Amino acid sequence: MVTSMTAQLDRAHEAEVLVDDITVLASPTDAKPTSGLSPIGLLILLCGGFLPVLDFFIVNVALPTMNTTLHASAPMLELVVAGYGTAYAVMLVVGGRLGDAFGRDRMFVVGITGFTISSLLCGIAPNVQVLIVARIAQGLSAAMSQPQVLATFQSTLDGPKRARAIGLYASMGGIAASLGQLLGGALVHADIAGLSWRPIFLVNVPIGVAVLLLTRRFVPATRSPSPASVDLPGTALLAIAIVGLLVPLTEGRVLHWPVWIWALLAVAAAAATAMVIVERRTERSGRTPLVPPSLVSLRSMRRGLTIAIPFFMGFGAFMFVFALTVQNGLHESALESGIAISPMAVAFFAGTLVAPRLIARHGRLVVVAGLGLQAIGLVWLIDVMHGEWPHVSTLAMAAPLAVAGIGQAFALVGFFRIILADVPGRLAGIGSGVLVTMQQGSLALGVASLGTLFVSLADGSGGMRHAFTVVIGIQAAIAVVVGLLALRLPDPE
Repeated sequence: MVTSMTAQLDRAHEAEVLVDDITVLASPTDAKPTSGLSPIGLLILLCGGFLPVLDFFIVNVALPTMNTTLHASAPMLELVVAGYGTAYAVMLVVGGRLGDAFGRDRMFVVGITGFTISSLLCGIAPNVQVLIVARIAQGLSAAMSQPQVLATFQSTLDGPKRARAIGLYASMGGIAASLGQLLGGALVHADIAGLSWRPIFLVNVPIGVAVLLLTRRFVPATRSPSPASVDLPGTALLAIAIVGLLVPLTEGRVLHWPVWIWALLAVAAAAATAMVIVERRTERSGRTPLVPPSLVSLRSMRRGLTIAIPFFMGFGAFMFVFALTVQNGLHESALESGIAISPMAVAFFAGTLVAPRLIARHGRLVVVAGLGLQAIGLVWLIDVMHGEWPHVSTLAMAAPLAVAGIGQAFALVGFFRIILADVPGRLAGIGSGVLVTMQQGSLALGVASLGTLFVSLADGSGGMRHAFTVVIGIQAAIAVVVGLLALRLPDPE
């Protein structure tokens, strides 16, 4: 508990600096507050921003049950997760810029409306193909609503009120991670009205409707006086590149790598090359590209992204792999799976609260230490799995998961701070958008690549324990290599 106003403001300021660095996804916001934001309005925005984050985590524990009820292949289940993350990543910056141009309250309503409808479609999906399409629609909708939350805080609040609001937003990711898998497991286990996994999506509907009804009354209208234009060619090429890579990674093995899969990989490479060319031309013309080449070439961003992307991929894959291992390998319920991952989620949340002060004092060494802790936790978890398989208790996994969770938090917060260290203040929003886009895209690709490797090995003679050992071992090795490379990163200012 904070016992003085000074300490409270210090913590709020740290949260504000951190979130300003990592989440302002649009062009510069209004210079000063345009109108007030009531406590109810603040709660509405936080709730609207919480749902998309929660939905990324809540699905993992339901995947085995989806497999049973929808008769879905493992690659299709990967797309249930990765399709959402890909759509979210590709359109995130676009959503921020649309909010600046057409009104943040309007785009927030558009996003929440789409998210509510697509959640309903997910909940009533008759097959996995419809579910994947609805999940992609969810991701697109989330990208429209999410950037408006912080942008509205920036334009309607000032001083301590803004700091407190941004501090609450900073904590939201950790809370979503803590509650997502646990809530998902509880809902699946409860089997409400015999609906199995469907309530994990249907629960969004009444919440979304309530948010929509209250938004018009309590969320003020704001927009940027000088919004950046939407880079449609860059966005389209990025989408083609990611999807062209994602589909072969998930479907290639099952389909035995037909010619069209290789052609799609070639299209992905061509789209990535074309994007570099188009983005350079866009920037030279004086417009703002989706991924400005001059920004990516900055030392902190270039080095930081190079080593952070493998970290993000491993993080996305771990949640997917762990949920399948606990339920399909250890034959635990969805609820037990959610409970099992809770120590990591809680430790991650706690780590994000203390990391800013540690980074301010020790710089990049916090990232190095975090990656070391992550590697120790993952190797420890492998040892526990080998020693007690197939009767691995939740208690036995708690300590290694907590160590890995704290390490992941230190690394994640440090990456965000360091990668943006050289970005000029006037480009902070665009730099943040590039970073979060790369993060979300990497999470999806991690599920598609390491998730596919896990499924392939689990189906082989080695079984699920062997698959878990190999994939988590790869993630531990990545953490070690990335930790050594992080020694070359600049310290954040």
